[in-house]
This record gives sequence, C-alpha cells and structure tokens, in this order.
Amino acid sequence: MVMHRTRNPANQVFLGAQVQILYTPFVTTFAKVGITAAASIINFVVLTAALSGANSGIYSSSRMLFKLSHDKEAPGIFKHISKRIVPDRAIMGISGGIFISFVLNVIASRFNHSASDLFVVVFSSSVLPGMIPWFVILLAELRFRRYNKDMMAKHPFKLPLYPFSNYFAFLMLLVIVVFMFINPDTRISVIVGALVLIVATIVYLVRHKGQFKKN
Repeated sequence: MVMHRTRNPANQVFLGAQVQILYTPFVTTFAKVGITAAASIINFVVLTAALSGANSGIYSSSRMLFKLSHDKEAPGIFKHISKRIVPDRAIMGISGGIFISFVLNVIASRFNHSASDLFVVVFSSSVLPGMIPWFVILLAELRFRRYNKDMMAKHPFKLPLYPFSNYFAFLMLLVIVVFMFINPDTRISVIVGALVLIVATIVYLVRHKGQFKKN
C-alpha cells in the first residue's frame, strides 16, 4: 500500500513538495533553534495561505459573475440572492468550477504524469490578457491627449517626456511579450493567452454585432 501511494503521480507531487519544504531555509533555521516540527508549521502556513487565497478568489469571482448575470453577460440563474443577501448560486457556480478543475487536474496527472500541466495552462490563460489593459491605457492616453489639446494645456499634471514615455512603455511591454514567447518556460502563456483573447474577441463581436451596424 505504501508503494502504491508513493507511485501515485498526485502523491509524488505532494511528496516532492514536502521534500522541498523540509530543506527550505526557514525549516533549517527553526530546526537549529530547537523547533523540530518546522516542516509541519510551514505546511500549515502554506495551506492557510492557499485557503485564504481560494476564499478571496471565490468571493470576488462570485460577485463578478453576479454582476455579469445582471448585465446579461452570463446566465440569468446567477442573479439569485439568498435570504442573507448573498449571491449563493454564483458562489456555487464558482465553487463548482474549482471542483471541476481539481478533478481535471487529477485526471490529467494520471495521463501526463505531471499534475502541474493543467494548472499551468489555466494560469497562463490570464497572463497575456492581464497585460492587455496596460497596452490599452497607453494607447487611450495618446488618443485622449491628441484630441483634447485645449484641455491638456491647462492640466496641472504634465507627464514627463510625453509622448516618448508612452512609446517607451509600449515598446517594453512588447519586448516582454516577445521574450515570453522565446523562453520555452513561458511560451505557453503567450500561446494560451492569445487563444483566449481571440475567442473573447470573436464572442464579443458576435454578441454586439447589432451595435456595430447601428454605429
């Protein structure tokens, strides 16, 4: 039974994490001052931080899903509010998504012998889209200043080295994306992120096709 559990890929990842924790500087320091349960303490801290992060993620994501449902950007079932004024169905939807991700992660680990592959793909889907707002901010400021010169002439804050600072920041963001694609470890972030952006753009154009015709 011991051999079966250690040969399990999911358990191998867990055991590997334990080995790393056992040899961290924190554990070594605690051990030298006589705290022999240092590994267990670090495990407790890590698990507490993970649960705290999951809790805040469920809170913010459920409220976002609730708002999207009211804006008709998500299924109407998530509009429901409980007697305690809590978006219970949105919370259940987000929690269900997390559970499905966990199950898929376990299944993928048995086929690919790497429990982190699916997590990397899911996490990577948000990296490039998370950089897009910075591109939009830089372009929006350039456009705003170009078409509102009279307003900007009396503005109390003058951006140093404008517009070259905008161009420089835009160029640096492009360099980051290029090097992310060149680096094998981060290439998946660019590829998956680009696919997510393409799908999101297509969905947006299809859903708001009527508005573009009116304009």
